Amino acid sequence: MQSEQATLGGGCFWCLEAVFECQSGVKSVTSGYAGGAVSDPSYEAVCTGKTGHAEVIQVEYDPETITYGELLDLFWCCHDPTTLNRQGADVGTQYRSIILCHDDKQQAEAVRSKAAAASDFADPLVTEISPLTEFYPAELHHQGYYQRNREAPYCQIVIRPKLRKLEIE
Repeated sequence: MQSEQATLGGGCFWCLEAVFECQSGVKSVTSGYAGGAVSDPSYEAVCTGKTGHAEVIQVEYDPETITYGELLDLFWCCHDPTTLNRQGADVGTQYRSIILCHDDKQQAEAVRSKAAAASDFADPLVTEISPLTEFYPAELHHQGYYQRNREAPYCQIVIRPKLRKLEIE
């Protein structure tokens, strides 16, 4: 069974991780950092907004079960791609909406998907589409955050309502 990867950012990586890890065909989701200029950044460095990195997830998936296009469809539904450098109370370039493409095929699909999704929103989409240059996994305590911290206030106030809205939980 062959797997492929998708790298997406839409606010806090904890939220995206919780959404995507529940999808059939998704083998793993790793929270991390990408899209910036600093090698091997820390969470604290990324939070300054000075590294250029966004909080992202890297999704390993089975393309026979779920396609890249279907992952992108979910991506548009699980965050607000019309707010520049912001998702809810999370503000800064590290929370920007971004699709980091692994190859030209993903780049073309991402551009098509963004154009198709635009009609679903009243405001213009500000999602950046760029080639992935490097992905840096986040620190271990950021991995599987929702699964390990369901009762934490952020999980109760932000993640759980998002999952319910998407009818995942």
